[in-house]
Amino acid sequence: MLGHFASGVTVITAPGADGEPPAGFACQSFASLSLDPPLVVFMVGRTSTTWPRVARAGVFCVNILGSGQGALCRGFAVSGAQTADKFTGVPHTPAPATGSPRIEDVPAWVDCVIHAVHTAGDHLIVVGRVAALGTDENAASAGPLLFHRSGFGTFDAFGTYDERASRP
Repeated sequence: MLGHFASGVTVITAPGADGEPPAGFACQSFASLSLDPPLVVFMVGRTSTTWPRVARAGVFCVNILGSGQGALCRGFAVSGAQTADKFTGVPHTPAPATGSPRIEDVPAWVDCVIHAVHTAGDHLIVVGRVAALGTDENAASAGPLLFHRSGFGTFDAFGTYDERASRP
């Protein structure tokens, strides 16, 4: 049933610690949490093999993906032994506040310090305090990457939906 809820798609990244390569994973459970103080939130499975590396770093960057970046998302969605190759061929630069990988050509990014982590069933709720953020208007012009019913799609703000027609 929850597959019927469309969501945006992000890649959460963190710098490597103690000689490790950078860490990253695809995440669709991301949201703004608070304006004062500026906080964001994402959820990650407690069995994630990437999360402990992000937790050790204590910082992360949320890379908000745009339309046409489905393959990039799938590359970061792999788990297990395949995780070492996630950044191969993915251009990135250090985010300004934390040094977490900021993936090039994403519409927006949020650079964060881990503020709190809460256990919730088989997931963790990770709260990040925003340290820096930015947008790339060229990348954003194509629209967001959306995930719905196990597939990717895009959003057309000027599509055929007419709010007046949907009123009773």
